[in-house]
Amino acid sequence: MEAKFVAKSVEDLDEISKQLLLAIESQKKIVFFGEMGVGKTTLIKAICKQLNVLDEVVSPTFSVVNEYHNENGEVLYHFDFYRIKSKEEIFDLGYEDYFYTDAFCFVEWPEKTFGLLQANVAVYIETEQKKRIIKVIYDD
Repeated sequence: MEAKFVAKSVEDLDEISKQLLLAIESQKKIVFFGEMGVGKTTLIKAICKQLNVLDEVVSPTFSVVNEYHNENGEVLYHFDFYRIKSKEEIFDLGYEDYFYTDAFCFVEWPEKTFGLLQANVAVYIETEQKKRIIKVIYDD
């Protein structure tokens, strides 16, 4: 299945993230593709807001993974693989401990994971004349 959204401003992301979560239903492994600065982390922040995350959502560029908690006590994971250089780094991170759970996993720069990660949902973000085009491809 596929869904497409257009964000003319950051304020549009609240509604887009709500619609995105409705579209993907219970699928929780989500990868985000897009150039540096296109708004991957900003969209993840909006999704986390919809999921009632209590923690501050920030890019895990240096820590590689951030753990968040929502008001229901659920754990969510946010990855940024931009600085990953080898498959061994991903194994050392213990990615299986995160990905083989029922938790939401949001992954920035999944193309740097050497094909190790399987996701149900792929989000592609592009800029077009000061707008963000957000395309979501997901399993039915």
